[in-house]
Amino acid sequence: MPKLPLCQLQLPAAGPEPPRSPREVSSPLRIWLFSSRGAFPCHWPRRSARRRAGAGGRTRRWPGAGRGRSRSRGPARGSWGVSRSGAVPGAPPAAMRLAEVAALGLWLACLRRAQGETFTSMLTVRQALATERRLLRHLGAYLEAETHRLKDLRRFYNKVQDLHQGTGGSAANPLLAYTLIKRLQSDWLNVVHSLEASENTQALKYGYTQVEKDLPDFEDLEGAARALMRLQDVYALSVKGLAKGVFQRASGTHLPDLYSPGQLFPLSADDCFLVGKVAYDMADYYHSIAWLEEAVGLFRVSYGEWNTEDEGSLEDALDHLAFSYFKAGNVSHALSLSREFLHYDPSNKRIARNVLKYERLLVESPERAKAEVGLQRPNVTHLQTRDLYEELCQTLGSQPTQYQIPALHCSYETNDSPYLILQPVKRELIRLQPYVALYHDFISDLEAEKIKGLAAPWLQRSVVASEEKQQKAEYRISKSAWLKDTVDPVIVSLDQRIAALTGLNVRPPYAEHLQVVNYGIGGHYEPHFDHATSRKSPLYRMKSGNRLATVMIYLSSVDAGGSTAFIYANLSVPVVKNAALFWWNLHRNGAGNGDTLHAGCPVLAGDKWVANKWIHEHGQEFRRRCGPDPDD
Repeated sequence: MPKLPLCQLQLPAAGPEPPRSPREVSSPLRIWLFSSRGAFPCHWPRRSARRRAGAGGRTRRWPGAGRGRSRSRGPARGSWGVSRSGAVPGAPPAAMRLAEVAALGLWLACLRRAQGETFTSMLTVRQALATERRLLRHLGAYLEAETHRLKDLRRFYNKVQDLHQGTGGSAANPLLAYTLIKRLQSDWLNVVHSLEASENTQALKYGYTQVEKDLPDFEDLEGAARALMRLQDVYALSVKGLAKGVFQRASGTHLPDLYSPGQLFPLSADDCFLVGKVAYDMADYYHSIAWLEEAVGLFRVSYGEWNTEDEGSLEDALDHLAFSYFKAGNVSHALSLSREFLHYDPSNKRIARNVLKYERLLVESPERAKAEVGLQRPNVTHLQTRDLYEELCQTLGSQPTQYQIPALHCSYETNDSPYLILQPVKRELIRLQPYVALYHDFISDLEAEKIKGLAAPWLQRSVVASEEKQQKAEYRISKSAWLKDTVDPVIVSLDQRIAALTGLNVRPPYAEHLQVVNYGIGGHYEPHFDHATSRKSPLYRMKSGNRLATVMIYLSSVDAGGSTAFIYANLSVPVVKNAALFWWNLHRNGAGNGDTLHAGCPVLAGDKWVANKWIHEHGQEFRRRCGPDPDD
């Protein structure tokens, strides 16, 4: 027997065994490598495989086999015909060498595989809608062709049925005898072996391959699921309400509802299961239990039915929910759910072993049967101000105490600039320390649409500064693009207006190019500073000092969420279309203003676009003079 590679070695589990994922997320993808020493299986997690049968379209028992149902499915999208079976494929030496090369190519392709980016921008989400409309057209054509085919089959059935009812079992008529023999020798052969059904299916599959390159991948599904969990947390939303399509607060929060959609989009049991499964894969049992509980409840209601598009089942949901409760410390409930699983699938040996292990744990530790486990949200080490941040997001910018301060007022401002004499800007002073002002109607609708259109083709996943490099981060979900003033006259005009408003030099390298940002599903940017807090920051590569000031322009409105929260200043500014938000990042002595720690709250509903203009220290020496006062 050949020695298995290290990656294949497995130790027997002492405790309860976790679920085997319906997606190949946690479970391995097995690939047989052929060499002169024999065939060796090697596997690694496969992130985006659809739940399908193995190569060759072999029939596979679907979860919930107790229903007596089986399905035959083709190879997974992108499966390259690899084997998921336990048998060693028999292959000649030439095929072995070919398989080695193919497996190596597959491995390299997996390494090169790009991460999903659809969920990070609502623009690409809208493009995904267009992709699905193309798929709908292909499915409509398939249904029309199949309807015609089945109508023709019904015609043949009715014709033969009528003949049998009219003859009364007699075949004396030679014409009847001739047509009977013809049907049995020819007609039935053509009906049974007709290629029309396969041709219709092939046409549908071909249509699918035409849009396959535009389809989201599994990272997008994970990102969208995490977005729902983020919205659930930040806005204290009820999972049961979200499953019904409503955005109601969780019980006990005493907060008004934030958003009432004009049309409800309830989630199916399978939708809830996949959200819970994503949380489960991250060992986030706080969220997995809530979403899997909802999935189990919905699967119970529809048990016995099966939707073609579903990946999960009641058994899958019970399996993951039971193990989530076990990992959270509630062994008694894990046992109850596992027993329910065996009611539907008594032949499942793994679940039967788990039941025995749960029972043994309860015998050894009886206190576990009555223990109430308080689930805690996952600890976020990089976010020390989570509670304040979420509270500010939930208030949606309502700061009634500000209006009791006379210094906080609205006014028309020219900033002594000839550019603004005939059309002064409308300033709303939000805060004095740190200085935060909102300039209403700073740009027109036409300018906003033009800027979004210029940026759209160049949008890429937003990055954050980390030490000396920039990288993607889960705490910033958006796409962004940089626009130079040479792109279009509208950018030149906007730069002139910003210079007149601030009195600062906004020409490169004293200011960065205009950054346009489009937020994704639940898009956000957790608390951060715009200015660099370390001399190693990539911001200093411009050789123009730190970021002195920020001008953030709201290019769109949103239905709910998306406000800009200043954490330590304890204020939140809602999204106001075409308005520009301005604040100083640095004191006059050049030190960073810690009170400018701010965040982009998750977008609960809508499509949020902003444009950022960051102005640096250098070039402003005679425009904003230095001062020794650390608070100035």
